[in-house]
Amino acid sequence: MDTIRIRELIRRLAALDAAGLYQNDFLLTWEKSDDEIAATFLVAEILRGLRENNISCRVFDSGLGVSLFRDNSTRTRFSFSSACNLLGLAVQDLDEGKSQIAHGETVRETANMISFMADVIGIRDDMYIGKGNAYMRSVASAVEEGWRDGVLEQRPTLVNLQCDIDHPTQCMADMLHIINRFGGADKLKGKRIAMSWAYSPSYGKPLSVPQGVIGLMTRFGMDVVLAHPEGYEVMSDVEDVAARNAAASGGSFSRTHDMAEAFRDADIVYPKSWAPFAAMRQRTEHYGAGDMEGIRRLEKELLAQNAAHKDWECTEKLMSLTRNGEALYLHCLPADISGVSCTEGEVAASVFDRYRVPLYKQASYKPYIIAAMIFLARKRRPADLLTEVLEKAAPRCL
Repeated sequence: MDTIRIRELIRRLAALDAAGLYQNDFLLTWEKSDDEIAATFLVAEILRGLRENNISCRVFDSGLGVSLFRDNSTRTRFSFSSACNLLGLAVQDLDEGKSQIAHGETVRETANMISFMADVIGIRDDMYIGKGNAYMRSVASAVEEGWRDGVLEQRPTLVNLQCDIDHPTQCMADMLHIINRFGGADKLKGKRIAMSWAYSPSYGKPLSVPQGVIGLMTRFGMDVVLAHPEGYEVMSDVEDVAARNAAASGGSFSRTHDMAEAFRDADIVYPKSWAPFAAMRQRTEHYGAGDMEGIRRLEKELLAQNAAHKDWECTEKLMSLTRNGEALYLHCLPADISGVSCTEGEVAASVFDRYRVPLYKQASYKPYIIAAMIFLARKRRPADLLTEVLEKAAPRCL
């Protein structure tokens, strides 16, 4: 991307009403306006263009990004660190096992103690239905109170790095990959995307990716199909969001229990395993009651349930049903690759290998999406500041 293109993107950013992102959190995509979503995409593209042109994006001279991961992570953890570093923020992981949280410290106290010089707090809490997003909001409330009471000199922004409801950084990265692949957001109307369940030899995968996909991609006039075996439903509230978005954008949202039907004539496919909503709710209840025997029993039941649907695999035959047999294959990674990472899994090895480079490119958008969320939340006049950064053209690498 040349500097002429970067200037054009900045001009487009200046024309949007994204003021609502300033000093605000990014927890669910459907809480943001169309202009705010578009601004996030534009800033991500601008930051990427600046870095490609060896221009420093360090708009912070100091400051801290705090990360709290309550589930394992590779891509999102490194993406958050990369985003903070790109903007000039240092990163500190909060390890709950090594903190006073393990000794019963309250959310209010922890939130304030880690926030004295923090500009952003990134949280991943995706394992327990009804808990993750609620926890993020309790942290947001605590730092808001600390700032209002004069304890904190600034109120740090919270970024949802995946919760039980949505995975906004992943789905926004996926969407930006799609936008670039098809030549712009205005080219997506009528494109068909199959968000499909796929078999996995493990259980308990979060629902936040499929929910995030149907909650975001229905905003672009796309025909979004949610496919899964009976019994693998997602949250009905999120399906309602998807239906409203589709009606407003001129697209559609539908459901099917037939993977082949979902793939037929699809422009994009996203085969990904997830656990049934009802089972994840049970899991939360068992853990809350300390019922480990109940957890073991549920795990056994879910593994058996999964095993009954091994035919839900993204194969070459299914891919041949897509539009011209050339649909864009997406996955948030890591995928369960049949014959490679597991005996039987989500995707055939030949399909995965054929799309390996596009998958890596898909993942590469996430650091820039996170950086854009931080930038827009912390900087009042983003277009003016990005113009200054471009004109100053301080080299990133000397």
